[in-house]
Parts: sequence; structure tokens; C-alpha cells
Amino acid sequence: MNATLKNDGFKRFLKELSGSFLRFPAAEIEFVAGSTTGRGVARRSGTSTMIVCGISALSHDAAFSIVDSQSREILFASHSERFSRKKNDPELDPESVRIIKSYAPTLISWYERPFKKKTRQLFAGQLAEALSLGDLPARYLQKIGLGDIPLVYQDHHRSHAAAGYFTSPFDEACVVVIDAIGEWDTLSIWRADQLELTKVYSSQYPSSLGLLYSAFTERVGLKPNEEEFILMGMAAHGEPVHAQTIAGDFLEERDGVPHVKQNCHLGLGNYLSAADAFDLAASIQEVLAGCVRSVLEKARLLVPSDNLVYMGGVALNCAANAPAYRLFKNAWIMPNPGDAGSSLGAAALATNQKLKWENPYLGYEIAGSYPVEPVLAELQRSGICGVASGRAEFGPRALGNRSLLADPRGTRTKSQVNQIKKREPFRPLAPAILVEHAEQYFELPANASELPYMQLTVRCKDPENFPAIVHADGTARVQTVSWDDNPGFHELLTAFHETTGCPMLLNTSLNIKGQPLVNTRADAEEFTQNYGVTCW
Repeated sequence: MNATLKNDGFKRFLKELSGSFLRFPAAEIEFVAGSTTGRGVARRSGTSTMIVCGISALSHDAAFSIVDSQSREILFASHSERFSRKKNDPELDPESVRIIKSYAPTLISWYERPFKKKTRQLFAGQLAEALSLGDLPARYLQKIGLGDIPLVYQDHHRSHAAAGYFTSPFDEACVVVIDAIGEWDTLSIWRADQLELTKVYSSQYPSSLGLLYSAFTERVGLKPNEEEFILMGMAAHGEPVHAQTIAGDFLEERDGVPHVKQNCHLGLGNYLSAADAFDLAASIQEVLAGCVRSVLEKARLLVPSDNLVYMGGVALNCAANAPAYRLFKNAWIMPNPGDAGSSLGAAALATNQKLKWENPYLGYEIAGSYPVEPVLAELQRSGICGVASGRAEFGPRALGNRSLLADPRGTRTKSQVNQIKKREPFRPLAPAILVEHAEQYFELPANASELPYMQLTVRCKDPENFPAIVHADGTARVQTVSWDDNPGFHELLTAFHETTGCPMLLNTSLNIKGQPLVNTRADAEEFTQNYGVTCW
């Protein structure tokens, strides 16, 4: 009896899983075969346009992106957590679903393939996850009210690659993706040319640089897959005394590429139990930076292009990104390179067109002009002010529209801001500077005079005068701001410069540790009420 029930359940699982490969009414959708890419483009019969909703969900940090195939415009893109107020929310909340429906999408493009993912889960011994039906996209979309919209699937790493390439300024490029894990791939190198993405190299699970770094995140007492950025911040306060040991224990070289020879998915236990946490952070950061350099060197050999597109969660490690700018003439890291950004990649793959990328301000809009005068007045009065204006940033970093700003010259400013945000005192804070003054204060790469998305740490030339934005190692995760990037923020920085002689502001996200960024005006008012910071 029990065996029969189990067998019947497994049959239902296989039946539903097999129905999850591709789901849309043939009478309503024309499927146009792709070329060597192995994908296709869906188009509603009788129309010249298609509204595509790309979705990444059911893992961590759910997100959605709405794209118009005719205009190639990104109509809306957001993280679900901004509406649900649950940090790294893995599901689409009701408000996200409502917004998706308001655009009347004709197709949903899912960022990964469920069958491939479940085969990997079976291989990894994750039987409960592998045999679960609740995380099948088709069933999930039906549950939240999106089940009537045609659905297609994309490969996880192809979605990462597409999110970068289809938003980049390049016609051809070398594309590199490094993350914790896709369906199977954990590292991939692609040739991008004339809208085609061709994979030329990959590493598969269990070898994973992303999982290795996450395992060390857990090893020092932080939350894996969430607080890797804290580990990165810790590194500057330690010494990389264990780097050689870690590299010897975990890495081996294959074809010029570092491979992780241990499965780090379940953590490290009490590895190097007597080691100082900050020294461990410095050590794994040095190991990761070396691995990223080796991967990019290999990629340059395999795809000899001047242009690099670098994506995946590891690309958020700005302290390891310098080789991207040294090895390639031009580098593009889309400001949301992790899984959330793959929702945009999935949408782009369904349209098979370069998207019109203007800026990352793609989310919820707080109407009104940028509050230059009141923010400037509050900065002069108290030294700290919040800004919640315009459309929210699509990505993990605040870039002027959902920002906590402060005068970077104060000796107590860093501790004050970290106290407000309930962050560890060692955590670094970043500067936003007028692009025309950036090279005067920071050592920018020769080929990157503009760094608008906080994707690289650079050395500050005058650290003594800007203690609030310089990390323990003398570097800063700089954001350059031009009028084209953000007119309102540029106007504020200009006014602050004219008033004080300082062309930069401390810029950090308008949130408290463990909470999503402020999204709506009501969120901003609640922030003011709870934490005593004036927000405009």
C-alpha cells in the first residue's frame, strides 16, 4: 500500500514536471525558433509587440522585470522584498503580482529550468527539494494568479549572461558569469556577438567559488547567501594569513581555471577553528580575488574581445573586481548582477533584442522633483538626511533615489550612520562624487573615469579629509554621478559642492540592517518616525 502510494506520488511528480518545460496555448502563441542559442522568441499571433515579464523567484531575492519587445524599453523592474518588506523574500508578494498584471504581459519568461535544477538536487542528495512540487514554476504561478499567462523557461546562467549583455553598450563581448550555483553551472564563459550568446566554457556543481565564499560567510558567524558583503567588509580589518592554506585545501587548477575540489554546500564545520574571524575574511577575500583574476584571464584567451560583461552574484564583490578593468579595455557590470537581475535577462532572452538601458532607476516611483533644497538644508543642519525620490533603484545598492546621505568629512559621521542603521562599526560606507571631480580625489582605472554603480573599490587620494567614506585599507566603493546618470542627485551634489567646497557625499542605502531599502513615501515616513532621520 505504502509502496503504491509512493509510486503514484512519484508518477504525479514526473507528470507535472514534464509539463513544466514549456506552457502556453498553441493557438495564441507563435513560437519562433532561435538559431544556435537553443531558445526561441514567443509572439502573440496577430500583434507586432509583446510585453514580457521576466521572473526570478523561489530561491532567494525574488524579482520581476517588464519589457516591451517593440520599443525595447524596460518598463518596470523591482525586487519583491521592496513591497513585502521581507528581506530577500523568495516569493512574489501580492503587490508585485498586481503590478505585473497591470502591464498585461503576454508572456512570462522564467530565469531557470526546473527539470535541470531538480536533477542537480537529486545528485546533491536534496531529496525533499528535488521531489517537491510546490516550487515548480507553473504550479507556483497558478497559485499566485499568474497561471493563465504563457510561460517559457531559460537557463540560469544564460539569464545572467543576457542580463549583462543585452543591457551593455557592446555589440560583441566576452561574458563571464560566476555565482554560487545555477541549475548545474557555477562558472561560465560566453561569446556574445550579434545577439547570440554561445557558451565556450563552464564549471559545474559541486565546484563553486560562490559556494566557497558563502561557506566562509557562515564560518565566521554570518548568514550565507545574504551577508557576504559583511564578510567582504571584514577583510580589510584582518590579515590574509590563511590564504595559502585555504587555497591548498579547497582549490585545484584545471585548464588554467581554479576549481573547488570540495563540496561547500553544507558549510565548513569548524574549519581552522582557532583562526581569527577577520583573518579568515581577509584570507578568503584574497583567495577569491585571485580566482576571479584567473577566470578573467582564461576568458580573455577563450574570447579575445576588448569588451567584458561580468555577471553573477560574485560580481557584487567589488573588492575583487579590479581585474575586470585591468584585463579588458571596456568592462560592464550591470548594477544588478545577481539572481534578481536575471529576471531582466530572462525577459531579454524572450525578446532576443538589445534593451534600451538608460539607468537602474526602474522601480516604484515617488512622484515629485528631486528635493535638492530641503536635503541641502538638512545636511547643513544635522549632517545626515534621507532621500526617497523618483523611481527606486533596481539592484542592491542605493544610488541616490533611496539613499541615506551625510557629510563625508566628519570624524564621527561613520559611527553615527552605522548606529542609525544598526550595523557593525567596522562596516564601510561609500562616497558619491560629481564625476567631473572624481579623478581629483580617487585613483580611478585609466579606462573607467566613470563608475556610476559602486562596482569597484579604489584608493582615496586624500583619506584624512574624508574619514567617513574611507575603509580601513584606504579604499572606497566610489559612485561617480553625472547629469545623465541622475539629474536630481547631480544637482544636489553640485549645490553641496558650491556651499561647502566638498564635491561628494556619503551615500548608503536608506534602510536598517536586515531590512529592505525604503520603497514608498510611507516607508520613508516610518523610517523618520522610528530612527529620527529626516527623509525627503
